[in-house]
Amino acid sequence: MESNRQYATRTVPLTGQDPNAKRHAIKNAFNQTWQLYESLFDVMNNDQAYFIKAEPLRHPLIFYFGHTATFYINKLKLAKLIDERVNEHFESMFAIGVDEMSWDDLDENNYDWPTVDAVRHYRQQVNALINQLIDTMPLQLPITPHCPAWVILMGIEHERIHLETSSVIIRQLPLSEVTPHPEWSPCDATGRAPSNCLLSVSGGHISLGKSDAEPTYGWDNEYGQQSFHVEDFKASKYLVSNQEYLEFINAEGYRHTRFWNEEGKAWLAYTKATMPRFWRYHDGQWLQRNLTEEIPLPLNWPVEVNQLEAKAFCNWKAEQTQRNIRLLTEAEWYLLRHNIETDSPDWDEPPGNIELSYFASSCPVDRFEHEGFCDIVGNVWQWTETCIDGFPGFQVHPLYDDFSTPTFDGQHNLIKGGSWISTGNESIKWSRYAFRRHFYQHAGFRYVESRQAPETMASLNIYETDELISQYLEFHYGAEYFSVPNFCVNGVKQCLQEIQLSHTARALDIGCSVGRASFELARTFKHVDAIDFSARFIQQAYSLTEQGEKRYTIKTEGELVEFKSITLEDLGYTSIADKINFVQGDACNLKPQFTGYDLVYASNLVDRLGDPKQFLSTIHQRINDGGYLVIASPYTWLSEYTPKEKWLGGFKVHGENFTTLDGLTETLIPHFELIAVKEIPFVIRETKRKFQHTVSEMTIWRKREGNS
Repeated sequence: MESNRQYATRTVPLTGQDPNAKRHAIKNAFNQTWQLYESLFDVMNNDQAYFIKAEPLRHPLIFYFGHTATFYINKLKLAKLIDERVNEHFESMFAIGVDEMSWDDLDENNYDWPTVDAVRHYRQQVNALINQLIDTMPLQLPITPHCPAWVILMGIEHERIHLETSSVIIRQLPLSEVTPHPEWSPCDATGRAPSNCLLSVSGGHISLGKSDAEPTYGWDNEYGQQSFHVEDFKASKYLVSNQEYLEFINAEGYRHTRFWNEEGKAWLAYTKATMPRFWRYHDGQWLQRNLTEEIPLPLNWPVEVNQLEAKAFCNWKAEQTQRNIRLLTEAEWYLLRHNIETDSPDWDEPPGNIELSYFASSCPVDRFEHEGFCDIVGNVWQWTETCIDGFPGFQVHPLYDDFSTPTFDGQHNLIKGGSWISTGNESIKWSRYAFRRHFYQHAGFRYVESRQAPETMASLNIYETDELISQYLEFHYGAEYFSVPNFCVNGVKQCLQEIQLSHTARALDIGCSVGRASFELARTFKHVDAIDFSARFIQQAYSLTEQGEKRYTIKTEGELVEFKSITLEDLGYTSIADKINFVQGDACNLKPQFTGYDLVYASNLVDRLGDPKQFLSTIHQRINDGGYLVIASPYTWLSEYTPKEKWLGGFKVHGENFTTLDGLTETLIPHFELIAVKEIPFVIRETKRKFQHTVSEMTIWRKREGNS
């Protein structure tokens, strides 16, 4: 099988010396992957099977039959590599799947699906167009993410992903709708499973992430770099077999909820599951459904479960053995992966049941061994404890900005190692795929014994999607618009230019929002207290300090968003972050310890306080003699924030205008002298084409000597 399908199952190297040879390799990979994908659908013996919704959380197979072709057209159109669409209706209908649903989401939409013949004809049209494009596109080596060839490779790898996901759906069709196929022959070796055992693995520091210099195509989440320390642990020699998992079934593991976490309990209550999805108990016999057949449960094959079931088994195993048993983490899997020196596409012979090189099914768990461990790669994917996240340095590809980012939500766990049908990018060691924990793939698990908490071997930096918080993050840390300098950076710069600091021990950024001015103050002051009333705003600044990175989405238009990422390193704040104490607090009711400041910076604060005069009349008590108070505000007084009777200005007194500057002067003059008044403009982005352009008035006040 391997020799006939090598182009279809191996990813194409990006490097080489001969562009014509590379063009030929890409064309072979495209066409053979295309043919392999269509051959999978040949196991269905009638057209009606395409329209059966075998998996409630996914479309019927007719969608996936058309989807991989429309993906090429949509991405090529977006990249401006083609001018015309092939079938605009299809390229809308088949564009987006429903793979990110909760188990209790029901897709009740009625789709007017086209006929199988119509989709088949469409695929022929797309195939011809892509072949012509491959023949004529410019091609330089190495292939980079901005080359036309990268888009073709993206389409090839995308179709390989759906080769696997479609096979999972086919496994759930009624047996009457499928027929065994010579190109999709399962393993016939079944029997008792070997007894599992735990083997020792040395820990250490490990660096995860794919380098830009790697010679293979990669999805966005693979790139970047992050290091972790992994303690010594023990890992199971074998993947958990059907036989080993049957012990959990016989112990009534699905009935005893103490083995299940809260998410698992909710899933159990909803689904009423009593066994793995692909098992069936009939007439006193356990059976397993494979791609086109149902066979007596192969005890020595790996069990296939979702992550919730795998964790429940580990909890049961921990209770049985009185050991710290859990799923492995991504970092721990990589330590096992070090036992295999080579990687696809360079290996002479796949070191596991992977890339369709041996069987169109799982096989015995003791068939492929490396340094004592079996099935480090292949057979079935291995669920992990690790929620997927981007490594520091993560960037989306502009043509597929939502490949990974929707999964950075703490609800998608990584699967590692590949399965028997994993091909191309899926089979290389750098691949990172994740699914919701209740989803089924050809996935099982191995367990480890370790006292180390899984979260110490991973980070989780979810994209902030709250519109207001994202708007503030962009205002503080995002791009400059219309040549207006960043308000936080410029504000601190302007105030420091006007004053003569004799001491730089402590500063207070009151109303710090998401923290940019606090970082700028920390360039000058030895310690900065940064306080805001909103705990949610403070959390953004705190997480940036702790994790070194903050991600957020900002609106472009309608429902469309842009993904943004900021890092302490890029901002130049790495060495000063530990000088800032971010804390939630009320400007009108500060705790006693917040005192002794050489400068208090209050930006865009006074017109959002319930009682600004209370704040202003007491703030001198917290400032050292000769210290400074800086107030910046556009004076947009609103009764929803400040009762009108407590406004500092913006009204008539005895028929004359009384400005906020008048009110500030009246309140502060007993303790301060006014040093400077400046205007600081700023721009807040609302959408790609809608901005607020505002001017804030900055007043700088010096506290008089001997005035407490």
